[in-house]
Amino acid sequence: MPTIETPAPTAAASPAFADVEALKAGIREGVRGGARSDEPYRHWTIADIFDPATTAALADLPFPAPELGGISGARELHNDTRRYFDPANIAAFPVCRQVAEAFQDPETVALFEDATGADLEGCCLRIEYAQDLGGFWLKPHTDLGVKKLTLLVYLADEAGQEDLGTDIYRDAETWAKRSPFVRGAALLFVPSDRTWHGFEPRPFAGVRKSVIINYVTSEWRAREQLAYPDAPVRAASIRRTA
Repeated sequence: MPTIETPAPTAAASPAFADVEALKAGIREGVRGGARSDEPYRHWTIADIFDPATTAALADLPFPAPELGGISGARELHNDTRRYFDPANIAAFPVCRQVAEAFQDPETVALFEDATGADLEGCCLRIEYAQDLGGFWLKPHTDLGVKKLTLLVYLADEAGQEDLGTDIYRDAETWAKRSPFVRGAALLFVPSDRTWHGFEPRPFAGVRKSVIINYVTSEWRAREQLAYPDAPVRAASIRRTA
């Protein structure tokens, strides 16, 4: 019989990164140790949300960076090329599965509720893998609506990317500051009519990689983007009885 060779595992498929319980512990430590700022709206800057091996595995996921075709300003303009930790990618890539399981876990959901005051009961988990090329920009927006919590995890993997963080605004037209684009760092906030953020046009080389984690309400229509389309998260009862 012919010998069937098993391909060598890629970095993304390596079991070297943390297991789900270790991931949860790291998320808990990162969130609780995050630096809170109330200007221009309440948000948290987290130094390390994942262990280095998990961050490396995420940065090495073999998804192609989509070309912009000269069009930018909103991610929705490129819906056909966006990538998610959907059921297919969760099945294909162990790091996607373990990160999704960690954020779906009731203890993690309760952690975010306690830390931010967000009510996430009955929401669904949505994780986007964003890869931005030169020419990318985002107009200021708030995420207000069906998004109940936003966590932006940065995967800087090239020198000179420190200035590629999220721009934070006082209103739709007034720039306030920029979050540091540091490998493993994260920006956390609860969407409101004040949470203006975006990405000012500026030149950059390489690929700007990030993981965008949202808990969204049942009104989210694009169910194919969700990690577990038929499994809303539970946490409120845990928080209230803890």
